[in-house]
Amino acid sequence: MKKIVTLCLLLITTIGLSAQRQDTLKYRISLRDKANTIYSLDHPEAFLSEKAIARRIKQGIGIDSTDLPVSQRYVDNIAAQGVDIVTRGKWDNFVTVSCNDTTLIDKIAQLPFVTAVEKVWIAPQDSNSKVAPKRDLLVNKPKKFDDVYGGGMQQIELNNGIKLHNEGFRGQGMTIAVIDAGYHNVDKIAAMRNINVVGVKDFVNSKADIYAEENHGTGVFSCMAMNTPHVMIGTAPEASYWLLRSEDGYSEHLVEQDYWAAAVEFADSVGVDLINTSLGYYTFDDPSKNYQLRHLDGNYALISRQASKVADKGMVLVCSAGNSGAGSWKKITPPGDADNVLTVGAINKKGSLAPFSSIGNTADGRIKPDVVAQGFETLLMGTDGNLRKANGTSFASPVMCGLVACLWQALPGLTAKQIIDVVRQSGDRAIFPDNIYGYGVPDVWKAYQNNK
Repeated sequence: MKKIVTLCLLLITTIGLSAQRQDTLKYRISLRDKANTIYSLDHPEAFLSEKAIARRIKQGIGIDSTDLPVSQRYVDNIAAQGVDIVTRGKWDNFVTVSCNDTTLIDKIAQLPFVTAVEKVWIAPQDSNSKVAPKRDLLVNKPKKFDDVYGGGMQQIELNNGIKLHNEGFRGQGMTIAVIDAGYHNVDKIAAMRNINVVGVKDFVNSKADIYAEENHGTGVFSCMAMNTPHVMIGTAPEASYWLLRSEDGYSEHLVEQDYWAAAVEFADSVGVDLINTSLGYYTFDDPSKNYQLRHLDGNYALISRQASKVADKGMVLVCSAGNSGAGSWKKITPPGDADNVLTVGAINKKGSLAPFSSIGNTADGRIKPDVVAQGFETLLMGTDGNLRKANGTSFASPVMCGLVACLWQALPGLTAKQIIDVVRQSGDRAIFPDNIYGYGVPDVWKAYQNNK
């Protein structure tokens, strides 16, 4: 009897250890095609939302093979090799998996429908470091201003956005997805309770509390969405928002681009109009994956390939140029090199370039950044519920994204690509764009007046 009890204890211990074991490797599996799919382009309602279909119809955009989901038969065959499915991307046709055994990946690489495999993540050596930060102590006593716009007026006036707001174009009816690293305390900050958050989704860890993760997204989000008179009014205070997380703040690996790809496709599926992402990549924990300047062609990085398809689906992507202008890299960071997006550099309140703002051009000679907005001493909401100032193209991007949402509300007949062009052409350097300011400081009121 004693031997049986001992064996049972050993079995329980073994099961417990197995349940606690975490995969240490992740790979991106690129697929040859979408054969054997159960879906048909003749019935898009089976894999696209009503809003996503309506957006395409309105802009005269056809539904093509990139819209079809990844072949489930391929996914099942890959999973049968003993790996776990992490995420998948239909536009670039890949599946991301996790495992501990590289021989399983070798087997997957030999499958007839697999074209390439790439390691995109390895577990940090200190696994205990992956602990969500504690919630900040909420003070919730933000400074109040005499002006109804509060401290946010200056960064809206720089692009002549107040006139759009005064005409009633404040983002109502527009849906914006924010893809970032976390939205610390957004659910607890008193001055943010009247913002229309449609929903949240975490693509890094579905079990995490997106409101307890990093604070970067809180500041980014506030630049657009704040709607508290005499405290701060953002650039699109009446828009609706999806808060999505793709950035893993505990390490820097290619897999974050896989999460980002899934987040963008989700945003498409729920019918958003615009996406803001204040993320950029060029160095990684694995230096062999670091990008070189020649890679800035809008196609080399997965995140750039994905970003370049956003306008093809009828959405506008606004992204930060990067903060490497004063360093050795200097250049924009993917996805800022993508085609058909608005890459935003940072200026101060006087219109001069912030020294940290990354510059262009792309490796294939396209103008970048596209435009500039205030990213130096930008007013935003802190995680303690009080206003603060911060620097970064991360904040210039949402300032611009909110204004673009208001402009598109005012010009609903334009397509995503037309809106991008209209914004560029309203810049104060549109006649002679350069690789520092791009097309310059957009005047969104001028853009509206010239195109209504």
